[in-house]
Amino acid sequence: MAPVATIDCDIHPAVPNIAALLPYMSGFWRDSFVERGIDGLEMQSYPPGAPITARPDWRPAKGPAGGSLEAMQVQALDRFGLDLAICNTLYGGQVAVSETMGAAICSAVNDWIAEQWLDRDPRLRASIVVPAQAPLLAAEEIERKAADRRFVQVLMPVACEMMLGRSYYWPIYEAASRHGLPIGLHAGSMYRHTPTSTGWPSHFLHDYVAHSQTFEDQLLSLVTNGVFVKFPDLRVVLIESGVTWLPGFLWRAFKTWRAVRPEAPWVRESPVETIRRQVRLTAQPLDAPDDPRVLDRIIDQIGSDEMLLFATDYPHWQFEGDAALPPGLDPVLIARMRRDNPLATYPRLQEAIA
Repeated sequence: MAPVATIDCDIHPAVPNIAALLPYMSGFWRDSFVERGIDGLEMQSYPPGAPITARPDWRPAKGPAGGSLEAMQVQALDRFGLDLAICNTLYGGQVAVSETMGAAICSAVNDWIAEQWLDRDPRLRASIVVPAQAPLLAAEEIERKAADRRFVQVLMPVACEMMLGRSYYWPIYEAASRHGLPIGLHAGSMYRHTPTSTGWPSHFLHDYVAHSQTFEDQLLSLVTNGVFVKFPDLRVVLIESGVTWLPGFLWRAFKTWRAVRPEAPWVRESPVETIRRQVRLTAQPLDAPDDPRVLDRIIDQIGSDEMLLFATDYPHWQFEGDAALPPGLDPVLIARMRRDNPLATYPRLQEAIA
């Protein structure tokens, strides 16, 4: 890799448990969690014992993987020469059935990450975790944390209670767009509905792989419901979506739009143009084939060198050793992924580099 700034667009600090968040909650919620006996509740997003949750050399003897700033500094920030890294904290507030409890957990996570991580390492930035199950409360949380310029994105699970293009979610997009914050859609589900179109999977393997279909569905929902028309400055980042599904999706979306576009007259341009301009993808996992020449053709078929963002997905296990990027990528593209594309996607990162 050339000696240019490296920005990691997806790392995962782990909240130890609800007890760690209680100091950042109101007295009402502190008492509620303690009195209900759920102050030791485990709400991690990845199955703790699943191999993909953490590489063996990144898995601590005690506590969740990604739970130590000191370990992250050694294993990710220093090891990969990261100048900046965006913390995407995955925890249970975004799936709580109670809207107010979910909002309380999300707010506590944001204050916790600011004090325990951002204050202790100037290389770190973070996403604002919002309760997508309550868009008005989510918009309030964006307003509360947007003044802290270290928060550079709004984070939501890709599978929510309904399709993300619906106007139900527009208060979130309005607040994010007004503050220049991209919407980060991370692989994950609120599990209000089955994660596949034909029912519940039997294994984590099926659930995980099937998420590429969820990303396709939500991306089409955003385009066809006119979100990018209503909010022309909004950027959406697909996090851990994979990449190699994109060319076929773009072709099918373009072909079908040409035939049925009168049913959505507000979509005045090809979905391909809209997606290339306003959607970005983290390149971990890349789901790359073994042959580098095939990967080169897939990147060429995407038709843009501005869409991919460098990410390690620390501490999740997506690659071997230090090979955070697969072979076969053009060095010019790698440089863009590591610096230019993140800076263009996240305006607030430009302040940090400057």
